[in-house]
Amino acid sequence: MSEGVLTVTRGRWLNRGWRLLMTGCCFALFGAGGLLLSLVWFNLLLLIQRDPLRRRQLARRSISWSFRLFLRSARALGVLDYHIDNAELLRSERRCLVVANHPTLIDYVLLASAMPEADCLVKAGLQDNLFFCGVIRAADYLVNSHAETLLPDSQRRLAQGDVIIIFPEGTRSEPGMPLKLQRGAANIAVRSGGDLRLVQIVCSQKTLNKQSRWYHIPPEKPIFRVSVRQHIAIDDFIAGEEETYPRAVRHLTQFLQQALTPVD
Repeated sequence: MSEGVLTVTRGRWLNRGWRLLMTGCCFALFGAGGLLLSLVWFNLLLLIQRDPLRRRQLARRSISWSFRLFLRSARALGVLDYHIDNAELLRSERRCLVVANHPTLIDYVLLASAMPEADCLVKAGLQDNLFFCGVIRAADYLVNSHAETLLPDSQRRLAQGDVIIIFPEGTRSEPGMPLKLQRGAANIAVRSGGDLRLVQIVCSQKTLNKQSRWYHIPPEKPIFRVSVRQHIAIDDFIAGEEETYPRAVRHLTQFLQQALTPVD
């Protein structure tokens, strides 16, 4: 093997080793940040801000700021790169569901970093996570285990102008497999009358997916691209008295599955 090839190979292994080390540091920072917010800042907010709506707003802005810090740190350390196209469209939305595919562990981090006051529909299991339970409580996120109150709570929040992030797959995508969407997002949209903003997330490498752990470092630095796409008026799916809600939900789910599927 020539000296040039050995140099290139050695450089790749050094780069990969560096990214492994820095990835561990970044996720340690992420976990520590969640604990710090939960144990210190959110408890301080309880003392200094008596208005619950204003306190929730400050908590969500703090979470968004911490996510931006995490992403910028990861970029500066060479762990990853990311691009959010048309982020201003996300910040300007009101009374809307932001619906996205879910290929990686940090999809919500990417979206919330660009949306300072976003709500989110989260999995019930995260309430038992030491690092995230305080965040979920302080931000007053919707929890998908509360089936009897989820729809009316979503309707109320949308009516007051909230933007709710939803991943209709319910869990991370399986690489190479077709998207499998649940009907929750479409059901909330149809029955609450909330419009939708579609977002497609693509990662250049197979990393942080359902089959991998944080320490499974890809050969090249992953690049995440968040593409903010069209705004969908829900009236286009529920217009017409002959259209029943279940049928509208089914049609909307089929539309979302096609619209959110990345094109190779």
